[in-house]
Amino acid sequence: MKNQMPKIIAIANQKGGVGKTTTAINLGAALADKGYRALVVDIDPQGNASTGLGFGPDQRKLTTYDVIIGESPLRDVIVETNTPGLFLAPSTVDLSSSDVDLVANEKRIFLLHTALREPTLDQFGFDVVLIDCPPSLNLLTINAMVGAHSVFIPLQSEFFALEGLAQLMHTIREIRQAANPNLRIEGVLLTMYDTRNNLCRQVEEDARENLDNLLFETKVPRNIRLSEAPSFAMPVTQYDPQSTGAVAYRSVATELLRRMGWSKEEMAGV
Repeated sequence: MKNQMPKIIAIANQKGGVGKTTTAINLGAALADKGYRALVVDIDPQGNASTGLGFGPDQRKLTTYDVIIGESPLRDVIVETNTPGLFLAPSTVDLSSSDVDLVANEKRIFLLHTALREPTLDQFGFDVVLIDCPPSLNLLTINAMVGAHSVFIPLQSEFFALEGLAQLMHTIREIRQAANPNLRIEGVLLTMYDTRNNLCRQVEEDARENLDNLLFETKVPRNIRLSEAPSFAMPVTQYDPQSTGAVAYRSVATELLRRMGWSKEEMAGV
């Protein structure tokens, strides 16, 4: 590839049910389909990204918990998924105790930053790393933001969406000041969008007015195939490649690559 170090993107929103995991899985798969090598790092104790990519709890011998507490390097945790070019660092419910386990560690907010920059990861040749954050602004999410180059924010198309976004933006500013001055917002993605719903259109208008170019042009629709795909342990791009959900995430991937300034040759996976 193309870049010496992978682009590290934290997919975050402290509100649950907005499409973080759906975005991590399907954006990763869409990038892999374009010829990129992508890693999904699951740091949500619920482990939904791990399940959705085909790894049940009994299949997760080493997890991101082992990485966070310093017992295993990330390279030993990474597994290959059934989607060519897409890899996973799985999680388990053990992560829910990480705040307590790390209370005495002075470098606790830099643990993921260090793990993601181990020279031994070069052997994988990753182009993009997507961190699936938990639905809270806890130590795990802070680790992701300290370790990432940017934050990508799924935003559900609902009335109170922008109110919750303000708190997240405040946290990002604090991370910039305290630990990661180069952290930027990669973009905001409207999810669960229903074109027939006047409220969705109003949310989009408000978001574009407040966020301007941060808001992606692509919107992810409400789509039953997106909901069904995880139960079959595959991204929607494999489960139903022609579904509106699959089409949307391929468009998100293309828009992301364009915004990152990667060349057309790279966008074609050359």
